[in-house]
Amino acid sequence: MKKIVWAYCCVLLLLIISCSNKVEGPAPTHPAPDAYKAPVVSSGFAKGADISWVTQMESAGVKFYDKNGTPQDLFALMKSLGMNSIRLRVWVNPADGWCNTADLLDKAKRAKASGMKIMVDFHYSDSWADPGKQNKPAAWVSLDFAALITKVHDYTAEVLKTLKTNGITPDWVQVGNETNDGMLWEDGRASKSMANFAALIKAGYAAVKEVSSTSKVIVHISNGYDNALFRWMFDGLKANGVQWDIIGMSLYPSTSNWADYDTKCLANINDMVARYSTPCMVVEVGMEAGAANTARNFLSDIIAKVNSVPNGNGLGVFYWEPEAYNWQGYGLGAFDNNGKPTVALNAFGN
Repeated sequence: MKKIVWAYCCVLLLLIISCSNKVEGPAPTHPAPDAYKAPVVSSGFAKGADISWVTQMESAGVKFYDKNGTPQDLFALMKSLGMNSIRLRVWVNPADGWCNTADLLDKAKRAKASGMKIMVDFHYSDSWADPGKQNKPAAWVSLDFAALITKVHDYTAEVLKTLKTNGITPDWVQVGNETNDGMLWEDGRASKSMANFAALIKAGYAAVKEVSSTSKVIVHISNGYDNALFRWMFDGLKANGVQWDIIGMSLYPSTSNWADYDTKCLANINDMVARYSTPCMVVEVGMEAGAANTARNFLSDIIAKVNSVPNGNGLGVFYWEPEAYNWQGYGLGAFDNNGKPTVALNAFGN
């Protein structure tokens, strides 16, 4: 019996000692999984957006909100998301006035006030110019080709002088938008006359440099994954004596093929740099607004890939109209239906 009591006492003593050695406080927790981190890029890398719809949307009563649902100026909101650059299109005589020179100036002033770099995108049309249409402005239709060349020069210079008078010098200027087959059709259709298209680009290039020698001139075509298209275009322009400072690309993959597109786009960029000794920039990207997580993965990957181009020859990535929500049926923005940015834009974070 004494042995049983003695054993019991020993067990009790050990329990008391064990309890006295425990550290008081909350139970230990397992570390949370790592939060998403945006790709790290060089200090001069352009992280931007084309938000040319902003004034038109505002006039229709559309508002923009931060992630907490607080109303915010769109330019300030873009900057808070990590962007440092704004792209703005300009049309010659648009029927409704939006994206004309005056509207461009209003937006450029706001971009400058927000501390953003500025890209001006000349469409040389009264409305959308893209691979499927490159319509002359109505006021230019009757011009012969010599006069058309002069008009491109003078109009380009006029718009840029208007900006300069107001203290704005664009960092980049696109001479044409998605000019896969030239611009100002039919005179400037590249597949019919690369020489004509080259003459128009030369006129725009000269005008930009006359007004602002520091502004970099971009020649922009779409389908950044299509190396054959880019070689055809820039071989043709080079053969006709064209100068450009940057090759611009668009890239609009689907949720299923973005990894393949990104890989091919990087290969194309590296080929363009090696072939023409000029840097490249992805000036338009987009993906389905409802696939925000996939879009973030796509954006993170393409930003990292462009930034990885040797010697800083991958200059930046711009999202096209991310603020578009419930607007004109456009479904490739990066805001939700309540006007707040989705996680897709986290890829542009600091």
